[in-house]
Amino acid sequence: MQIAKVRGTVVSTQKDPTLRGTKLLLLQLVDEQGQILPEYEVAADSVGAGIDEWVLISRGSAARQVMGNEQRPVDAAVVAIIDTIHVQDRVIYSKKDQYR
Repeated sequence: MQIAKVRGTVVSTQKDPTLRGTKLLLLQLVDEQGQILPEYEVAADSVGAGIDEWVLISRGSAARQVMGNEQRPVDAAVVAIIDTIHVQDRVIYSKKDQYR
């Protein structure tokens, strides 16, 4: 799994029929120090994440284990919206602090 920040949405009028009704998000990856990386990923969202939220994504065959994605051609899926990340004795990310 990987941590990422939601940067935007991806809209496509022509797509595989199994992707109809699937929200696609543009994500920017985050490292273990909480630093934003110059790497992006498009992922199917099943948890209702919004712009600027930090999320947990699952990739590869694990992304197709998410309920409803079994038959979809997805390589990445948002599986959780992150509230906090603690590493050792410091907070790397806190959703409540983000909006202060």
